[in-house]
Amino acid sequence: MRTEQAELARRGMERMLGSMIVTCQAVQDAERRLFDAGVEAEPLMEDAGWGCACAIRQFCPRPGLAVLFVGKGNNGGDALVVGRHLRRWGWHVQARLAGEPEEMTDLTARKLAEFEAEEEFSGSSDALSGPVIAVDGLLGIGARGPLRGGIGELAEETNAFREQEHALTFAIDIPSGVDGDSGEPYPGAVMADVTLTISAVKSGLVADQALDHVGRLVMIPMPEIAEEIAENEERAFLSTGAWVAERLPRRRFSWHKGTAGRVAIVAGSRGLTGAARLSSLGALHGGAGLVTVFAHESIYEIVAASAPPEVMVRPTRDYADVAEFNADVIAIGPGLGTETGYEETLLDLMRSDARPMVIDADGLNLLGRKLGRIDEFSPGGPRLLTPHPGELARLLGGNLPEGKSRIEIAREVVEKCPVALLFKGSRSVIAERDELTAINSTGHPGMATGGIGDVLTGLCAALIGQGMSLHDAAASGSWLIGRAAEIALTERKASPESLSAGQIAEALGAAFDSARSGAF
Repeated sequence: MRTEQAELARRGMERMLGSMIVTCQAVQDAERRLFDAGVEAEPLMEDAGWGCACAIRQFCPRPGLAVLFVGKGNNGGDALVVGRHLRRWGWHVQARLAGEPEEMTDLTARKLAEFEAEEEFSGSSDALSGPVIAVDGLLGIGARGPLRGGIGELAEETNAFREQEHALTFAIDIPSGVDGDSGEPYPGAVMADVTLTISAVKSGLVADQALDHVGRLVMIPMPEIAEEIAENEERAFLSTGAWVAERLPRRRFSWHKGTAGRVAIVAGSRGLTGAARLSSLGALHGGAGLVTVFAHESIYEIVAASAPPEVMVRPTRDYADVAEFNADVIAIGPGLGTETGYEETLLDLMRSDARPMVIDADGLNLLGRKLGRIDEFSPGGPRLLTPHPGELARLLGGNLPEGKSRIEIAREVVEKCPVALLFKGSRSVIAERDELTAINSTGHPGMATGGIGDVLTGLCAALIGQGMSLHDAAASGSWLIGRAAEIALTERKASPESLSAGQIAEALGAAFDSARSGAF
C-alpha cells in the first residue's frame, strides 16, 4: 500500500489517535489479532519499511552510504525493505547479516533475496560523497536480555561504525538491546540517533534512562495495527507534525494584525538584553500580529537598537504599565535578572493578571524565591510555565523528587497547581490537569546552546495569542522549535556545533510548512 492512499491513511491516523504510548504487549496483541483475522504479514512489513525509508530521507535528503545491520527475525526484514528503497533512490547500500540466510524467518529470507536482486542505481558512485548511516535491524520489541552471539557482535560493530565513521544510526522500531517497556539498556545496546518506532510508541522509548540510546523519536504510523490497540495505556502521546498541523489556526482572509494576536514581552536586563530580542523573534516567526517588548528604561536604548524593526519597544520603570497595556497574551521572564526594585510588581502581575501568560527563566526564579513552592501559586488567569530542570527544582523547594521520571514529576506539578507545564529537556514533557501528557519528538543535541528557551517563550505566546490552548501551544511550540533546529542542519548548512538560537528562529517558517506537509 505504498501509495498516496497510504500517506493519507498515515496522516489521518496520526490526527485521530495521535502517537499513542503503549506497552510492547499491547502492540504484539494487536498484531496477533490481525494475523488471526487473516491479515498477511508481508504487506505490513512492506508498509513499515517504506515508512522508515521515507523518514530516513527526511533527515538525509541526499543519497549516501547505508550499512544495514540485519538480524534473523522480522526486524531484519524491515531493514532489508528499507535498504531496497534506499538503493532505488541512489544510495550505496551494504548488508551485514547476523547469521546465515537459512537461519532467518521465511519472510526475512525472502526480503533478503529481493534486496540482493535490487540493482544499485547507476549513479551510486556519487553517493559515496554523501551522508553515512547505519540501520539497526537486529532485534525487535520481543527480545529481552543481554545481546549475545552474532547479534551482540553486530551491535558492537554498529556502535563502532557510528563512532569511527560519524554515521547517523537509525534504529528500526527500537534500538537493539533496549527493553521496550522499561527503557533499560542492556550491556552492548545500540546507540541510535533516530529511532523509527512502528505503529505506536513503546513506553520504554520515552523512559529517561533510554534517552541516549533512542535519540530522536519518529513514529511510523501503521493504521491497521493502531486501530487494533484498544487503549492508550500510558495516558500520553508523542507529538507529531500531523498532530501539530491539525491544531494550527487556519487564517481567514479577513485577518489583520489585531486578530493575529497582540503579544507583550517582559524581558531583558543589564548584560542580558539578547533575551528580549530572541523572545521577540520567536513571537514574530510564530505568527503574532503585534509584538511589544517592555524593556526597563536602563536598557531601553540597547534593546530598541537591537530589536527587529517589526517589534515595538516600550521603556518602563517598574513594569506596572504592563497591566494596563492592550495585549492578548503576556510572556514574562527571559533575561530579567534578579533586580529587587520591581520584584513585587512583577509578582503581582504573574499572580493577578487575568490574561494568558507564559512564564519562563527569571520569572520562574522569582516565583521560586517569593513563594517557596509552586503549589502555593494561585494565578488569576491561565499560566504556562516553561522550566528546565534547575528552574523546576527551585519551584519545588530546591530539588526534583528522587526516583521519579520526568513524566511523573510533570504530572505531579499540575495536579498540585492549576497551570500548564512545559518541562524542557532533550525530551520535553507537556502536562496539564485533565489533558493527555504530550512528549515532544523533535530536536537534536545541537540545541544545547543558550537562547533557545527565549525563542520558545515567544513562540508559545504567539500561538496562544492566535487562539491555541496553553497545552496545545506548548506541545506545538516544542515540536516546531525542534523541527526548526533539524531543518537548520539539513537545509541551511548549520552544524550541531555552529547552531544558534537566532538561526532556529529564522527556520520556524520552514518548520510550520514541514508540519503541514506531514513531516515525521
